[in-house]
Amino acid sequence: MAVTAETVRTVARLARLRVSDDEIPALQEELTRILSWVDQLQAVDTTGVEPMTRVMPVTRAWRADEVTDGDCRDALLANAPQAVHGFFAVPKVIE
Repeated sequence: MAVTAETVRTVARLARLRVSDDEIPALQEELTRILSWVDQLQAVDTTGVEPMTRVMPVTRAWRADEVTDGDCRDALLANAPQAVHGFFAVPKVIE
């Protein structure tokens, strides 16, 4: 697929890039090469290949979703400078 100068101008405008007329031929070549590489990738037969999220497979060791601690509110509030009704008390910041 060959990229025209008008396509380069359109892409540059959409990307909000300022491109001079001298830069257009080089960008035309580069975009044409990129699109031909994408065409090569499109030609690869990927039937039966599962989509991947990463190159190396990752297995996670899942743990049971259980509460293993808690019920230590009083011990935590003992560290607070001030506690009111079982909560940390802080100075009012909003008038």
